[in-house]
Amino acid sequence: MILDRYFARRFLQSFLVIGGIFLTLLILIDLIEQSRRFDSVGLSFGRVVHLTLLNTPAAISEMLPLLVILSTIALFVGLARSSELVVTRSIGRSGIRSLLAPVTLAVMIGTLAVVLLNPIAAATSEEYKRLSDSYKNNGSSTLSITREGLWLRQGSANGQSVIHARGTSNDEMLELYGVTIITFAQDGTPTQQILASRAALTDGNWILYNAKIWPLEENVNPEANASEHQQLEVPTTLTRQRIIDTLGQQDSVSVYDLPQLIRDLREAGFSTKQYEVWLQVQLARPFFLVAMVMIGAAFTMRHVRFGGTGIAVLTAVLLGFLIYFVRNFAQILGENGQLPILVAAWAPPFAAILLSLGLLLHAEDG
Repeated sequence: MILDRYFARRFLQSFLVIGGIFLTLLILIDLIEQSRRFDSVGLSFGRVVHLTLLNTPAAISEMLPLLVILSTIALFVGLARSSELVVTRSIGRSGIRSLLAPVTLAVMIGTLAVVLLNPIAAATSEEYKRLSDSYKNNGSSTLSITREGLWLRQGSANGQSVIHARGTSNDEMLELYGVTIITFAQDGTPTQQILASRAALTDGNWILYNAKIWPLEENVNPEANASEHQQLEVPTTLTRQRIIDTLGQQDSVSVYDLPQLIRDLREAGFSTKQYEVWLQVQLARPFFLVAMVMIGAAFTMRHVRFGGTGIAVLTAVLLGFLIYFVRNFAQILGENGQLPILVAAWAPPFAAILLSLGLLLHAEDG
């Protein structure tokens, strides 16, 4: 038990040091990127720093596998150089038994990433998108989907418009049906309401079909002054890509909200595979971090007198990147329906664990 605590402390120290170094570099690089991205807008340095910090939790979440495998490599290379692994084996403890502490910590880190870091990253990513959209497009636009249908909000210098649609004809959001648009002035007072049977998104405009407009100005009879149009163009700041990006960013949804969002999407007639796969990927994250620990240990749990430490470290890192790529590729296949959802999310980490376990057993037996 004392030895396990010692290994756990060494692993945690490596994780914190490496994480601190990467976090500092990440913030500096992202600060430069945000300054370049919003250079034409003329944001103050404080706002750029704010945007950078909002991006940080999501970046940390993405970096966890790399941090874990580098921490494992640092742990076992350090133990090998000090001959502590030799002493550990001499008292009858196998190398695989020495993995208990780092594997346990990897499970804890993965669990905290799902339970705490994911909601924080989702909230900060959503706020980052809202602010960046507001800075770059002179007004924010949001999208949400409920049982009642689709809700959009588009902003401009003249005010805000809220769009409600009972559904969409496809997942690309190019055509809506059962459309209601309410326009608001800058002071928040409604100015007009539009009902249309169908709306198609083009460059810079919504094309409304069978539309009826009611003015909502003060001292004006809406019904008496209503007008009907077979086809009507309504200017918009929304684009297809902006709507797809807003809907498609599953990383801006907390794991606690994903089940309800999946149900709402399904009832509104949208495909839910992307969100279902993402939910399972998040739940499988602790096992993926365990795989990173075992891959790092499989190539570095050896005495330095055998030589080739640099090659072993490089091989472990490259194999870790390969497993990460395979997991992302399987996730894409799952989102496209070419792999079952559970296979796409859970097969890569378990395959990596079995592969690294085989390498460890071969090395121990040798």
